[in-house]
Amino acid sequence: MTPDVWMILAFAGFLIAGVPVAFSLALAGSVGIVAGLSPDMLATLGTNTYNSIAKYPLIAIPLFILTGLIFERSGVALRLVRFAQALIGPRHGGLALVAVLVCMIMGGMSGSGPADAAAVAMVMLPSMTKAGYPKPFSATLIAASASTAILIPPSVALILYSIVVPGVDLRALFAAGLFPGILAGLALLVPAMIVAKRFGWEGTPVAGAETLTVRATFRQALPALFAPVLILGGLRSGLFTPTEAAVVAVAYGTIVGLFLTKELSLRDLWELLGEAAIISGVVMLIIALAGIFAWAGTMLGTFRHLAEWIIGLTDNGALLLVLVMLAVLVAGMLLDAISIYLIMMPVLIPVMQHFEWNPVWFGILLAMNIAIGQFTPPVAVNLMVTTEVAKIRLEETLGWALLFVLAMGGALALVAIFPSIALWLPSVLGYNI
Repeated sequence: MTPDVWMILAFAGFLIAGVPVAFSLALAGSVGIVAGLSPDMLATLGTNTYNSIAKYPLIAIPLFILTGLIFERSGVALRLVRFAQALIGPRHGGLALVAVLVCMIMGGMSGSGPADAAAVAMVMLPSMTKAGYPKPFSATLIAASASTAILIPPSVALILYSIVVPGVDLRALFAAGLFPGILAGLALLVPAMIVAKRFGWEGTPVAGAETLTVRATFRQALPALFAPVLILGGLRSGLFTPTEAAVVAVAYGTIVGLFLTKELSLRDLWELLGEAAIISGVVMLIIALAGIFAWAGTMLGTFRHLAEWIIGLTDNGALLLVLVMLAVLVAGMLLDAISIYLIMMPVLIPVMQHFEWNPVWFGILLAMNIAIGQFTPPVAVNLMVTTEVAKIRLEETLGWALLFVLAMGGALALVAIFPSIALWLPSVLGYNI
């Protein structure tokens, strides 16, 4: 067998053996270096890991993670839920509509699906259960809705995509993800409303919100609603870069929590800094150790060989796009978004260039596909979070998960068939697409 085959088999073997993804990538890359290059080349491991994370845009990832944690602790989700409840009122499917809307707005602050799912589930699940919604349905709907955080800016996944794919404007990616993210939310809302009406699930106000008016709840939710406007407005105006936007988001979230909602203390802030550091450390470790795998794959020609094999499957670009999307969907069921980008993009970039797919549009398609994987078992990181909050087994959600997979799959198909859904806004804003 050739060295690149040894490397791929080693990676698969380590994953099957239960070795964490980050270490599987590093060990498989080391196998490739020893088998195909020289044991002396192992001396490059330190340089490769450092070069993988020594990138200025990556600073935005831990900062947006911290932003999401701060807003979660600041009571923002509860205020958004109360405002949405007062706005919509009790009706069949009202709480389902509230859950989807709040998840989408929260996604515009955190950029992280699991953080979004945790914040909304803790607020919404008790109310939905009291209103007659089955816990498996509620947990799945919130997990699916929270997956739109990977599309709606600021998205941690899109930040990484802009780093992995050279020449892609992150501002264009952020703008391109907005309408597909809204479309994905609407696609989830339609079956949720139909099912709620079919079974007669009636929305009831969140505890404590019965006496609140739309004006009062809007005033309370205004700081949260302004956060996405601040981030996107600053990017559009050129006031700050995406990385600087992350700094502004942290500062704004801190001000909101300490002085407006007053539910965040300095002790809480210190704890959140530690929590964000732990989460960011995991993310950066994956990125760093993936650098070994990427360097070995490049030197051995592994990625080039795989890309040539994929291109040789068919001359039909549309058919190959479907095959790629199915492969990414399967990967999304097993791996997190960061690992998928780092593992698959070195192979998919030559394929994308060969068929002249727009890199911004292709990045959004990948993000939508990975979003579906976030609530599709067996791994389903978002669903793991919501089922833990709901205290139910993951297996109980399979039927509802399939329904929402089909719904978001329909939204993905629309964006694939009509690229202007993603590309219209960045082109209007004058970004390079």
